[in-house]
Amino acid sequence: MKTASSTTPSKRPRTLAGSASSSPDAARAQNLALYESALRLMQEGKFDKAHTAFNQMLPSSPADLAERVRVYINACLQQIQKQKTQFASNEERYDYAVSLINDGNYEDARTELNQILRSNKNADYAFYGLAVLASITSDAQACLEHLTEAIRLNPRNRIQARSDSDFQDMAEDPRFTELLYPEM
Repeated sequence: MKTASSTTPSKRPRTLAGSASSSPDAARAQNLALYESALRLMQEGKFDKAHTAFNQMLPSSPADLAERVRVYINACLQQIQKQKTQFASNEERYDYAVSLINDGNYEDARTELNQILRSNKNADYAFYGLAVLASITSDAQACLEHLTEAIRLNPRNRIQARSDSDFQDMAEDPRFTELLYPEM
């Protein structure tokens, strides 16, 4: 029988922390696990927590994953901002929708304008905003429908639309001219 002093030492490298250093594959697996966890948080609507998780993993992410992480960080920030947006009135919501249109966020603007109409079916300014949005996005039929309703609810919208540069793409449409200048 051999004693402890007579055995040969192990050939494995010794580590200070008690485990061998992680391989690149192990680091990638860990990053992917964090990534999946952060995605689950997003799917659950926990955008603040997902944003934090993505930010923590960004510095150690490989290039191919880092680009996706940046996209999700931006998506989280947008969702967080949407949740924080509170309006005291529909007029404030309209101003916000106009700013979204000016920034090119057409779908979000459409959502806000429709939200106004859900709470007030006679909000001529919301119909006017939807007409502007339809004109900008080259939807002539929707533009005419929304502008017709805006004018029906408030005839002053006809005068405003005559000088509104947002309707410049509609200027050649005879239906648009007829709507704005019925006396001709």
